[in-house]
Amino acid sequence: MGSEATDNEAALPLSGLRVLDLTQLLPGPYASLVLADFGAEVVKLEARGIGDPARMLPPFVPDGRHGVVFEALNRNKRSVAIDLKSEGGRELLARLLERADVLLEGFRPGVLARLGFGLEELARRYPRLIVCSVTGYGQRGPLASRAGHDIDYLAVSGALSLIGERDGPPVLPAFQIADAAGAWQAVTGILLALRARERTGRGQHVDVSLTDAAFALMPMQLAQAAAGEPVRRGRGPLGGEHPGYRVYRTADGEAIAVGALEPKFWERVCRAIGREDLVGLSAALYGGLPPHELERAHAELEALFAGRTRAAWQAVFEAIDACVEPVRELDEAIESEHVEQRGLLVESAGARVPLPGPRLSETPARARRAAPAHGADTEELLAELGYSPEQRARLRREGVVD
Repeated sequence: MGSEATDNEAALPLSGLRVLDLTQLLPGPYASLVLADFGAEVVKLEARGIGDPARMLPPFVPDGRHGVVFEALNRNKRSVAIDLKSEGGRELLARLLERADVLLEGFRPGVLARLGFGLEELARRYPRLIVCSVTGYGQRGPLASRAGHDIDYLAVSGALSLIGERDGPPVLPAFQIADAAGAWQAVTGILLALRARERTGRGQHVDVSLTDAAFALMPMQLAQAAAGEPVRRGRGPLGGEHPGYRVYRTADGEAIAVGALEPKFWERVCRAIGREDLVGLSAALYGGLPPHELERAHAELEALFAGRTRAAWQAVFEAIDACVEPVRELDEAIESEHVEQRGLLVESAGARVPLPGPRLSETPARARRAAPAHGADTEELLAELGYSPEQRARLRREGVVD
C-alpha cells in the first residue's frame, strides 16, 4: 500500500501506519490529516468523477487545481479514484484492506455492509484491522439513519441552546464545532485501538458520533444539569452573568473579552478601569449577589468599555496580567505573532493552511507533500498491489478506476 518511507517520514511517530480513508468534506479528512501529518500513510479512496466535493469549494490554490479547503484537509495523502459499486472496485478495496491497519469511513450505518464489507465480515477477514466509523448520530440509536450537518448535531446535543445572549435566540457558530470535535475523537479512538491491538493482536470498531462529540465538549454543564441545576443560555458565571466573564463592545464597534473570574484578576481589572468600588462583584461567581446588582454593574461596565476603542483598552491591559484580551477578527489572528511563532500555519501548494495537532518536541507534525490531484496515485497503488499493466488498463476501460 505504499512505497518505502523517506528518512524524514520514518522519524515521525506514526510512520508505517497504513490508513484507508473513505471519507469526504470535513470530519473524516480532518482526522486522517492529523494521522498523515504525524507520518501515517493515508490513501484517500474517492469516487470516480469529481471525488471529494471539498475539491470544488472556493477559493482555489494558486494553480487552480482544487480549493484551499481541500488542500488544508488532504495534504500528505495519496488519492485513488474508484467505483466501489463495481465488482472490480470491491476487489481492489479488499486487496487494499489486506495491507491496511485502519479503515476510516463516513458512510451512513449499513452502507458498508451493502457493499459487502460489514463490520462482522471485516472482523472475520481482517482480524487486525481497526475500523473507525464517523457518522452524525452513531451506529445505533433512534437517529442513526438520519442525515445531518454540524448545526443539527449541535442542536440535538444541546450545545446550540447555550450559544448566544440570554434574551436572544441561539446563535449559529461560524465554524464547525461538532465536525472538528468528532475528528479529534476519531484520532483518539484510532490511537487507543492501536494501543489495545499491541496487547491483544486484534482490531476493533471505533464508533464516532458527531453529536456525541459535541455533547462531550460540555463536561461542566452536563454535570450541573445532571445534578438538577438548570443550565441556560446567557446564565451562570460562565454564561455571562458574571461581570468579569463577558464580551464588551468598544467605541469603534470592536470588542474586548474579559475573563477575570478569579478575585485577584477581577481586582486588577477594576483598578485598571478606575472602578475599585466593583471589586466585591467577584462574589457573583458563587451566587453571592442579587440579580439587580449584577444588572446594574453590567450596564455601567458596558458604558465604560464603550467609551474607548479596542486599541485603547488593549494598551491599558497589555502590561496587566488580568485575563483581558482584544477580540480579533480571524484575519488578524492569522497575521498575529502568536500564530507565527507557534507555527500554526504552513505553506502547501502555494497556500497557507493550518497545521493542527499538538507540538511534539522530537517528532513534530510535518507538511511533506501537497494534496493529491483526483486519482493521482491510482496507477502507482495498483502496481504496488501487483496489478499488471494489462490488468490496470482493463480496470480503466471498465470504469472501475480513473
